[in-house]
Amino acid sequence: MSEEPKKETAPADEDKKADKPDPVDDLKTTRHTLGDLAYTATTGRIVFHEEVTEDDKFNGRKPKAEVSITYYTLDDADVTERPVTFAFNGGPGSSSIWLHMGLLGPRRVDSGDAGNLTPPPYGLLDNEETLLRHTDLVFIDPISTGWSRAVEGGNPRDYHGFTKDIESVSEIIRLWTTRNNRWLSPKFLIGESYGGTRGAGIAEYLLTRFGLALNGVMFIAPAFNMETLFHTSRSDLPGPLFLPMYAATAHYHGLHPDRELDDLVAEARAYADEYRAVLAKGQNLDPDVRAAAVAKVASLTGVSEDYVDAANLRLEHTRFYAELLRHKRLVTGRLDTRFTGPADHYTYERMPYDPFLIGTDGPYTAALQHYVRTELEYENEHVYERLSRAVHPWSYKEFEGEAVDVIGKLGNAMRLNPNMKVHVAMGRYDGGVPVEAIEYTLDHLEIPLDARANVETKTYPAGHMMYVHEPSRLAQSADLADFVQRASARG
Repeated sequence: MSEEPKKETAPADEDKKADKPDPVDDLKTTRHTLGDLAYTATTGRIVFHEEVTEDDKFNGRKPKAEVSITYYTLDDADVTERPVTFAFNGGPGSSSIWLHMGLLGPRRVDSGDAGNLTPPPYGLLDNEETLLRHTDLVFIDPISTGWSRAVEGGNPRDYHGFTKDIESVSEIIRLWTTRNNRWLSPKFLIGESYGGTRGAGIAEYLLTRFGLALNGVMFIAPAFNMETLFHTSRSDLPGPLFLPMYAATAHYHGLHPDRELDDLVAEARAYADEYRAVLAKGQNLDPDVRAAAVAKVASLTGVSEDYVDAANLRLEHTRFYAELLRHKRLVTGRLDTRFTGPADHYTYERMPYDPFLIGTDGPYTAALQHYVRTELEYENEHVYERLSRAVHPWSYKEFEGEAVDVIGKLGNAMRLNPNMKVHVAMGRYDGGVPVEAIEYTLDHLEIPLDARANVETKTYPAGHMMYVHEPSRLAQSADLADFVQRASARG
């Protein structure tokens, strides 16, 4: 007599997975006032879904990630008149903590500034200049930053790249706009650093994919064209574009005691074209011309002629920040070259760390953690990823064989939406995305000549996060408010 065949059963873990409910939004809402400003704050995580097609059959919208978000809305406002601004930082891998707690939100960190950092445990201040006075604010942490995570069993690496990052953040913007009935509100983006890369892509994608047209985009120290920012064996473009910033940094640290900053920067800018021509000659450069160029670059930047000569006239920036104050046993910051710090020794070829990042990370993190739990009443015990290394290597597969450059996407968004305005903020001491690198890229923005009036730039006497410098923060807050008001005007 044969045995009855055994029934196959699914593994226990698969049964549990099948029974596990889909994640749901995890949000906390509170009400606040700031002087005469009455507003509602909502923070937590919302579920990000994607439409899934399998074997040419639509399989519904599936949860893919839980995205951390904080948004502020003015109470009793007319949503057809009240603007809304979607904010994110860059990295890639950065959360929105910096724009949220440093510049835009109704509460801000007490961090201090270069040479006068606030000691632990830091503190929180009312932000009387908050942009919330002029626009609702939505802060978004891209997947794998902040408290944003892929769903259980999901692959976060699917979103660690140029296109999927743009698509996922854009979907969050579309979803928030729809849920909150804000399609007729004036709408803005504000992105910092790689947030400029992301922001240019999102401005185009929102319009072409969803028909969502923006009134304006605000860029803070935007990384539009990576070829202008990183030295490679095939490009001498960064050298002349970094030169004025090198000169300004040397001036800030007392290496040009008899010069006015503006005159020194103007001289460096004027020499940049000749410097570019010198570098273009490569090994065919005339020895006398080379010697003159070595002397000129050294005189502007504050490093020795021997160093410029040994560097073959090419001052790669992370090496420069290790070299400039080596004689003082200090390294400078990269993202803000006003900052300095000690090292364990001074034979490093490249800066061993960024004193700016170290100096600001603690204050911002403490402020956010305290603020979210005690004032916004949201609790989450996961690590809040301020600058996540988990997103690397970041995928730029769309740019294989060419430089990562999004100025074409910004240009397309402006051509398709001629009413969209652009505001660009730059820091004179930004050693990551210098003023001249941004200006060079904007000069290559392919839009009609009369549309150039839709682009405005502002330069502040600080670094990448220029708002850590109090006079710059006050000026920048006023400039952003003015931009939003002008770009929101109907007719």
